[in-house]
Amino acid sequence: MQEVKQLSLNERKVLKTLYEMGGEGYAEEVQEKGGFNTKDEVISASSWLRYKGLVSLKEEVKKVYALGMEGERLVKVGLPERRALNYLCEKGKISIEELEKCLEKYEVPIAIGWLKRKGWAELEKEGGKVFVKITESGRKALGEETEEERALKMLKDKGYAELDQRIANLLRSRKNVLEEKELVKTKIILSEKGKMLASKGIEIVEEISQLTPEIIRSGLWKEKKLRAYDIHLLAPAIHSGRPHPLTQLMKEVREIFISMGFEEIEGDYVESCFWNMDVLFIPQDHPARDMQDTLYCKKPKKMEIDRDLLRVIKEIHENGGNTSSRGWGYRFSEEEAKKVLLRTHTTVNTIRYLYKNPEPPAKVFSIGKVFRRENLDATHLPEFYQIEGIVHEEGANFRQLIGILKEFYRRIGFEKIRFRPAYFPYTEPSMEMEVFWKGKWMELGGSGIFRPEVTLPAGVKNPVLAWGLSLERLAMLKLDLDDIRILYENDLKWLNEVPLL
Repeated sequence: MQEVKQLSLNERKVLKTLYEMGGEGYAEEVQEKGGFNTKDEVISASSWLRYKGLVSLKEEVKKVYALGMEGERLVKVGLPERRALNYLCEKGKISIEELEKCLEKYEVPIAIGWLKRKGWAELEKEGGKVFVKITESGRKALGEETEEERALKMLKDKGYAELDQRIANLLRSRKNVLEEKELVKTKIILSEKGKMLASKGIEIVEEISQLTPEIIRSGLWKEKKLRAYDIHLLAPAIHSGRPHPLTQLMKEVREIFISMGFEEIEGDYVESCFWNMDVLFIPQDHPARDMQDTLYCKKPKKMEIDRDLLRVIKEIHENGGNTSSRGWGYRFSEEEAKKVLLRTHTTVNTIRYLYKNPEPPAKVFSIGKVFRRENLDATHLPEFYQIEGIVHEEGANFRQLIGILKEFYRRIGFEKIRFRPAYFPYTEPSMEMEVFWKGKWMELGGSGIFRPEVTLPAGVKNPVLAWGLSLERLAMLKLDLDDIRILYENDLKWLNEVPLL
C-alpha cells in the first residue's frame, strides 16, 4: 500500500472512481461520479497517473452541433412551417399573401417549401390567386413535435450535442440554424497495474492543500496529511493583461530604429494636398488623388498655403523651376493644392521635417496612421499604420539605403530579403523590398532617393534616402496571418493565445 500513499488525493479519487466504473470512463463521467469540482482536476490527476503507468489516456474527436444565430431565434418563435400550420389550422385555407401575417416576409417561401415537403399543406389556384390549404397530415401534425423541433430544444438545453446525421442534414439545409463543432473527449483507462492497485482498496483521506495561519495556530496540521506540492501538475492557463500585438510590434520597430541611431518624429492626420502630394512632386492628375483613393475633408475644405512656397512648387510642376527638370508640363491648380484630406502616407512628416531642418545630418523615422479609400478585405484596410524613415547626409547613396533596410529586416526577424526596381513619383532611383514568407516572396515596402524636385525647394542639397512600409503587413508575417482583419477584430481568445512577438 506504500504506492497508494504516495498518490495525491485526486489521483486516488480517480483510481477509485475508475475501478468502480469498470475500469474506464470519460473525464466528464469521472468528474461527476468522483465528486470533482472541475474536469481540469480529473485531467491533471490522470496525466500524473499516466506518467506512473496506472492509466492510459485516449482522445476521441466527435462531431457535435450547437445552435447558430437563426437556430436560437427558431427555438423561441418556432419553425416557419409550424407557425404557418398553426395559422392554417384556424382557417383551413389562406392566400400566400395572408401568410405574411404570421411570418416574416422572407420566411413565407421557406414555410411553403417545408409545408409541401412534409405533406402538411398543398397549393391551390383559385381566381388567379394561389392559396395554401391544410392537409389531413397537417392536422395530425398539429399536436405532434417533429424530430427537428426536439433536436433544437435539446441543443438549447445542452448547449451542444451529437445528432443523427439525417436530422443534422435537415437542420443544416436551413441557413445559420446549426454550427458544427469538433468536441475532443478524453477517455481514461485503467492499466493492469492500475487495476491491481485499485483492487486492493483505496482509502480517500482528506489532505490539507493550503497551509493557512489558522491551521498552524490550531495545530490541525499535526493531525492531517499535508498535500505535496507538485510542479508538474497541469494547471489552467491564466490570461492576464498584455499589450496588443500591434502595440508590441510598434514598440519593437521603434526600439530597432532608435538603436540604429534614428530619432522619432510625429505629424498631423489632417493635411493639405499641397504637403501630402504637391511638395512630393506627385502630379495633380495622378490616380491616387481620385476620390476613390483619397479621403477629402468637408470641413475645413481648404487650407491656406505659404504664397512664396506655393509659387515655387507650382513652377516645378509646370516646367521644373530651377531644378534642371522639365516638370510635368501641365497647368498647376492652386485650388487643388489647398484641398484638405486625411494623410495618405507618413512621408508628409519627413518632408515637413526636411523643410524645417535642411542641414545634414538627419536620421528620423515615424510610425503613424494613414487613411485611404480602400475596400476592406483580407489584405487591405482603409486605416492602417505606416512606418517611414529618411537618412539625410553627405555622400548618402543607394548601397547605403540597401544596407540600412537589410539591417532593419534582419533585426525584425527576416533573413531572406531582396530588392526589386520600382517606380514612385517622388524617388529616383526607387525599389521595393521583399521578404521570403511561406515559400514565396512578399512585397513589404517601397524606398528610394528623393528626387531633386522634392529636396531642392527645401534647401536640401545632399541625397536623402527614404522608405516606407505597412506595420500591419509586417504583423501578418510575424504572426503568420492570412487575413489582416484579424488584427482589429478584438477576438479575446486569439489575443490571449497569440504568441508574444
